[in-house]
This record gives sequence, structure tokens and C-alpha cells, in this order.
Amino acid sequence: MIVVTRLNDSRFAVNPDLIERIHETPDTTLIMVDGAKYIVTEPMAVVIEMIARYRARIVSLAYDAPDLAAPATQPLGSRTSTGPQLGIVRGSRGAASTGNEGGGGLVSALRPAEQAPATSTTTVPAPTGAR
Repeated sequence: MIVVTRLNDSRFAVNPDLIERIHETPDTTLIMVDGAKYIVTEPMAVVIEMIARYRARIVSLAYDAPDLAAPATQPLGSRTSTGPQLGIVRGSRGAASTGNEGGGGLVSALRPAEQAPATSTTTVPAPTGAR
């Protein structure tokens, strides 16, 4: 957030990612993506500099902070969830590369290795044009 000043000298913070345009005629007006307009005392160049510093700070924090928020990576076969299993559907490109020229997609099971072999695939029939 950047802190700017209204014409009545009250200060407020605004999310610079939601600013669509900045006009300076003669007062600086921030026009937000939702259409809200805020008239501020700071010149346009100062607001732009504050936005640049805010974004530089965000990037700096991303590079300086340890990856505490990043989820731990683990191989697909080691997941212990008993919930629904996911699959990858390949369209005609993926089907062509596996030798299936029928146009139907292939569904590759993403089950743990002990439940199904990694090469296990199920062919999904292509939809028919007429019913």
C-alpha cells in the first residue's frame, strides 16, 4: 500500500495495483479500476515514484525472505491422501505423441505407484457427432 494525502490533509492508504490511471489537471487524481476517483495533494511524479518504490520493496521481500510459505514438494507417488485421484487429460497433441490417432483424449492416472503402474492409461472414447 502507498500512503497519499487528500486535499483536506487526511492521509489514507491505497493499493497501487488497483490504480488504473493517474491524471494531473491541475490536481492529481487517482482513478481506480472500479471507477473510484481520489484527488490527492502529491504530484503525479511523486505518486509514480511511490508506486515504483512499493513494487521494488515487494520484489525485494520476495527475494530476501526464506521460502517459509512455499509448500513442501514431494513426488506424486508419496502422497498419502485418500481423497479423489486426479488425472491428466491429453488432447489430440498428447494423443498423437502416444500413437493414438483417434482424436480422443488419453487420461493418465496419477495414483501412487503401489496402486497402479505409472504406464497405466485409460482411453476415453471420442464424442460422436450424431445422437
